[in-house]
Amino acid sequence: MRVIERKAAMRACTRDWRCQAERVGFVPTMGNLHRGHLELVDRLAPQVDRLVVSIFVNPLQFGPEEDYDAYPRTLESDLTALDGRGVDVVFAPTAREMYPGAEPPWTGIDVPALSQTLCGESRPGHFAGVAMVVAKLLNIVEPDCAAFGCKDYQQLQVVRRVVADLDLPVDIQAVPTVRESDGLALSSRNAYLDAEQRRRAPALYATLQVLAEQVARAGAEQPDGLAGLEAAARQRLLDSGFDAVDYVAVRRCDDLAPPRGGERRVVCLAAAWLGGARLIDNLVVERAAVD
Repeated sequence: MRVIERKAAMRACTRDWRCQAERVGFVPTMGNLHRGHLELVDRLAPQVDRLVVSIFVNPLQFGPEEDYDAYPRTLESDLTALDGRGVDVVFAPTAREMYPGAEPPWTGIDVPALSQTLCGESRPGHFAGVAMVVAKLLNIVEPDCAAFGCKDYQQLQVVRRVVADLDLPVDIQAVPTVRESDGLALSSRNAYLDAEQRRRAPALYATLQVLAEQVARAGAEQPDGLAGLEAAARQRLLDSGFDAVDYVAVRRCDDLAPPRGGERRVVCLAAAWLGGARLIDNLVVERAAVD
């Protein structure tokens, strides 16, 4: 397993593979790898001839009051975790290598409809930073396919839209959320939880399960009652010990707009705070038809 830090060297490597008609897979990460990241690697490895994992903490997706400086950087242990999993190259550039010009970059990528709702409301600029770094990484690595986790559903939809709108020749594969035995979605930010907060954290998934069951029973033609279900779920999170709730929402799966009625498939999403940890989760729901 080779570690590459320079964009030119990474691009030359994958272009050499492609000249040999080898299929290239890619898993972008910010490091501090856990079982959720490794599931992305394990899902993609059997499908490709060559596999690249990036480790890059992207400054553009952090707000001025967020945890960019404190975000865990654990390259050595990450390399150990990836060893023996079919990874050919770990691309680990510096911020200066990725963004060598003036800060912020002159060029930006905006996906307004998907970026200015839900997490985008409380984290302005976050998804523009995600879109920028994903487009850059895909252009550098030039993979045939790339894997993203479903835990950050909004990010997944932003990535899909960027790839479609910019005609990037890559197949985006969505990998189901990996959870602890009590339902908590794996996240690098779970490390911020103390013992008591960790005990409360599974209530996020449990609340979404209740909401999903209620939404499924509500029927595809009955969107008007969703606001009450969302409000009840917010209160359930507060009653479970969460310090604050950013949102609980039921949205259409493709564009994350509120359902209009008739959608058989929707997604329930939530973001809430426990101490300094902002946790997110989601569940896709198949709604019943109304006779």
